[in-house]
Amino acid sequence: MKEIYQQTVEEVLKQVGSKELGLTSEQARKSREKCGWNELAEGKKKNIVQIFFEQYKDFLVLILIASAVISGILGDVESAAVIVTVITINAILGTIQTVKAEQSLQSLKKLSGPEAKVLRDGTAIQLPARELVVGDVILLEAGDMVPADGRLIENASLKVDESALTGESLAVEKNMDTLLKEAPLGDRTNMLFSGSFITYGRGKAVVTEIGMQTEVGKIAGLLKSTSEKQTPLQMSLEKFGKKLSILILIFCGILFAVSVFRGEEISSAFMFAVALAVAAIPEALSSIVTIVLSFGTQKMAKEHAIIRKLQAVEGLGSVSIICSDKTGTLTQNKMTVEDYYIDGKRISASKIDITDLAQRRLLDDSILCNDSTNENEVEIGDPTETALINLGSRYGVEAASVRTLYPRKGELPFDSERKMMSTLHQIDGENRMIVKGAVDRLLERTERIWTKAGVRELTEEEKEKIRQQNQEFSMEGLRVLAFTYREIPDQHKLTIEDENHLVFLGLIAMMDPPREESKAAVEECIKAGIRPVMITGDHKITAAAIAKRIGILHDLSEACEGAEIENMSDEQLREFVPNISVYARVSPEHKIRIVRAWQEKGMIVAMTGDGVNDAPALKQANIGVAMGVTGTEVAKDAAAMVLTDDNFATIVKAVENGRNLYRNIKSAIQFLLSGNFGAILTVLCASLAGLPVPFAPVHLLFINLLTDSLPAIALGMEPHNREVMNEKPRSADESILTKDFLGKVGLEGLVIGAMTMIGFLTGYHQNGALLGSTYAFGTLCLARLFHGFNCKSDHPVLFTKRCFNNKWLQGAFLLGAALITAVLMIPELHIIFKVETLNWIQLGLVYLYAFVSLPIIQFLKWVRIKLRKNGE
Repeated sequence: MKEIYQQTVEEVLKQVGSKELGLTSEQARKSREKCGWNELAEGKKKNIVQIFFEQYKDFLVLILIASAVISGILGDVESAAVIVTVITINAILGTIQTVKAEQSLQSLKKLSGPEAKVLRDGTAIQLPARELVVGDVILLEAGDMVPADGRLIENASLKVDESALTGESLAVEKNMDTLLKEAPLGDRTNMLFSGSFITYGRGKAVVTEIGMQTEVGKIAGLLKSTSEKQTPLQMSLEKFGKKLSILILIFCGILFAVSVFRGEEISSAFMFAVALAVAAIPEALSSIVTIVLSFGTQKMAKEHAIIRKLQAVEGLGSVSIICSDKTGTLTQNKMTVEDYYIDGKRISASKIDITDLAQRRLLDDSILCNDSTNENEVEIGDPTETALINLGSRYGVEAASVRTLYPRKGELPFDSERKMMSTLHQIDGENRMIVKGAVDRLLERTERIWTKAGVRELTEEEKEKIRQQNQEFSMEGLRVLAFTYREIPDQHKLTIEDENHLVFLGLIAMMDPPREESKAAVEECIKAGIRPVMITGDHKITAAAIAKRIGILHDLSEACEGAEIENMSDEQLREFVPNISVYARVSPEHKIRIVRAWQEKGMIVAMTGDGVNDAPALKQANIGVAMGVTGTEVAKDAAAMVLTDDNFATIVKAVENGRNLYRNIKSAIQFLLSGNFGAILTVLCASLAGLPVPFAPVHLLFINLLTDSLPAIALGMEPHNREVMNEKPRSADESILTKDFLGKVGLEGLVIGAMTMIGFLTGYHQNGALLGSTYAFGTLCLARLFHGFNCKSDHPVLFTKRCFNNKWLQGAFLLGAALITAVLMIPELHIIFKVETLNWIQLGLVYLYAFVSLPIIQFLKWVRIKLRKNGE
């Protein structure tokens, strides 16, 4: 069956059961019973309770819940309460970040115009757009929003802004022609689409689709079926959590068995195994990551990037592909005059001299043969015409003053058949008709040419030169208008016949230019190992011209149109995408497939966009980035991040922030794991040596709550470093637990464990198990606080300014040291914390053992760097 745009008006009217005078009220009622309302179906949303309980799905959290239940059953209510408190705080933080339910479909609904002008019972009436039905005949004029998809049945110079749907920056000229071949959305010139805007002319259309069946509705369906992707850190932490938990549980099980074998009571042996598991499993990790990312979002908000989904901060740091929309993202989404061609010369718009007679004449004529206005910075009219007005304003030539000086006496409006527009004015005592339009059409009607030396015959050689200039402009992605004129007898009413025997004046070339900062941002991306890719609904030549200007495209072979990938299998597309940097004339489905193809190749993909047509791909991408100023609400709601300045360069800054945050989070994880490993080694050594257990369960919980969380959060707020932008993006499947990372954790944990064991043995030989346990507890707590400074960098920092550039870490150290000193020195606390009160000499020894771990680990870092350099 033929598509609607491939059918004649008569065939379409017959198919939808309508006629040119529209439906009767009874026919509309029956159609609504069959097709429903003209609105978008609302997706089922999760309530706050569901979101809250989803936070408990994590494997680490489930183990901790089991530990809390067992602790409670065995009578250790304090331990159970501590565990429950920690995981509940984590769940609340997660809920706060995700409680903003998806509003994409709500925003899409807003695109359906609230009112529509429709023919019912042969009369034009105004009614709510949701009441439209298939078969209704709607009336449209400049300024109206199209309320449903429809086929044109009457057209008077209609131009429609479809950029939100297609990504094409220019308004589309509509016509009544029946299209014989398949055409992408942007080329269906006899159709109108819901959510687009009429910028010029008027028309009449019969509604062919409503609600979810419209092109906007199909995008809503894509949004519902598109799954959000986990960021690399989420995936890495999930894998890491499972592996770590299993290892710790196995170790604690072995320790429990050894303790029972040595004759300890089963309940006390089990309680210690559970306490060790709680201490070793970094259950605060999720909370720490959330807190660090929250601080990251505040920093980024100050730099014009609002984060809607918290994990996007980190995800940006690992982006390897940025699929960017063209219109409004890399470009200004505003037609701008680039060049003049007059008197045989090409002149850049930035070098126009309004004192030059030729250039001033072309400027005045472009303002006079023009229906747009720009008053008080409010632009009304076709974007190409407002570009001409704005050029005049740039040089202090205001449209109002020129039009007052030379008022319009007559006109022939633009239409898509003639591809020209004419206006009549009294200029310098002459009755002059100014004609603008398509270059090829006007040249056919032009006989003479204006020069500074006077008007003369236009030769074929000169016509060919003008055509070549037009071709040159077109190859650069510029839209070209020709300007001609003719003297008309006074009191003469303009007719189509008057648009002959014209005098050629000049050409004006314009385009939607790149943002000034786009080129530098693209260079920065490439330097950071990130590949920028342009995906747009605009024409291939226009897209390629912009891409070349900003450095995305180097050769035209790297550009393709959506039609080329239409029939490719997913496997073929996967092999195709690495060779292409620019995709033109693409549909929303194509965008999703391109993003998915990169993801299947193991890449982390960011997708930028501002239109409705970008929303599904924004959601499919690992990181969706929407434009805050020019972006539609749909795009913003589907995205993980919104740019408040619509600046592509802000994405690059966000990548830098993301990379620094990932590095800081990794430092926090290194701090937690190496400290926990030190505690496990101490327990293991004591067990193997047949010595008493070095820690009481309350010691492990104190370490867990105070000396773990605060320094780890402080490390997450380590000052940022621009060096991260010299690195390549990390692989999507790269685990945090790399060999190099585990090596560092193991070595640092060994040093901390060794110093803690020395402390335990010192106290044990001085006055038995209780004093030994006190020494071990104090040494481990303080060694971990000192260890925070080790985790600032892979390089030694002990005698550098960098050691003291993090006030949060200094504060965490001082607070932690004060608390542990109070526990060790105040007699009233020794019953609660199961410690023996130390004297000043004993306290000094504990501090010494703890501090020694700092220079040892710093020295090992220095050795490691030397060995690596020698290996290279």
